Amino acid sequence: MFVKIVQTISTYAIPLLILIIPLYAAIKKVKVYESFCEGAVEGFNTAIRIIPYLVAMLVAIGIFRKSGAMDVLVNLMHPITNLLGMPGEVLPLGVMRSLSGGGSNGLLADILKNFGPDSLIGRMASTMTGSSETTFYVIAVYFGAVGIQKTRHAVAAGIIADVAGMLAAVWICRLMFG
Repeated sequence: MFVKIVQTISTYAIPLLILIIPLYAAIKKVKVYESFCEGAVEGFNTAIRIIPYLVAMLVAIGIFRKSGAMDVLVNLMHPITNLLGMPGEVLPLGVMRSLSGGGSNGLLADILKNFGPDSLIGRMASTMTGSSETTFYVIAVYFGAVGIQKTRHAVAAGIIADVAGMLAAVWICRLMFG
């Protein structure tokens, strides 16, 4: 019953947003097209500012993966993931998600291809992707773009949030589907 309610909500969520946002803008007399164009110009300028930080982050991620450090980390974490009920197949996704959206999407696609989107592992991987952030990417690119050099507690808070999202994905998927 709960799954059907969630499926119904997710079916209508996007169309409702597409209707509600322009309607709200019209009521508030916001010039939607002009606002969109101004935002696009700002986005383009931001994209130009973050390119050096983006390239540096992508190189670092490539080195991390190609050096075998990802495999070492996954092997070290395997006993802990077994205790938590997390399939080993989703751990690389959980680690990569904090580093790279593109890399984690590639791992997610591979998981979905091998196990199927309706399997427990597929659902867990999808939920994990949606409930975590590309923490190191965000910190490197956005903090670098605005000139913040001391991240203070941002890294720790981001990692804690990513771990909480991964654990919640495991727990909720086991509860609902497993």
